[in-house]
Amino acid sequence: QVQLVESGGGLVQAGGSLRLSCAASGRTFSLSTMAWFRQAPGKERDFVASISWSGDNTYYGDSVKVRFTVARDNAKNAVYLQMNSLKPEDTAVYYCAATQALGSRREYSRDYYYDSWGQGTQVTVSS
Repeated sequence: QVQLVESGGGLVQAGGSLRLSCAASGRTFSLSTMAWFRQAPGKERDFVASISWSGDNTYYGDSVKVRFTVARDNAKNAVYLQMNSLKPEDTAVYYCAATQALGSRREYSRDYYYDSWGQGTQVTVSS
């Protein structure tokens, strides 16, 4: 498994930007598909974005397409989530996740497909 630590969350006004980082440890990071999920209070955990081990394939949840960009740097064992044009409904705890399993686009959007998780970082967007 991969150990994951998120950072970069905080309080931002609507329309603003934040960049989340996820630092990974473990030799299998470069072989892992990475993803970001988020969970708002009282709601289920939602898929935000995923990126393949090479970075060539990225997928996004419908609510964040165009506004968010996922990227990774295998040399630094890190994955990033650039969030622009933030909205109050983006408020949630954001989690980084990793899996070495091969799957479809739909499978990569399912939280049960991932076996390593970070502790989460809070993002709050004020109106």
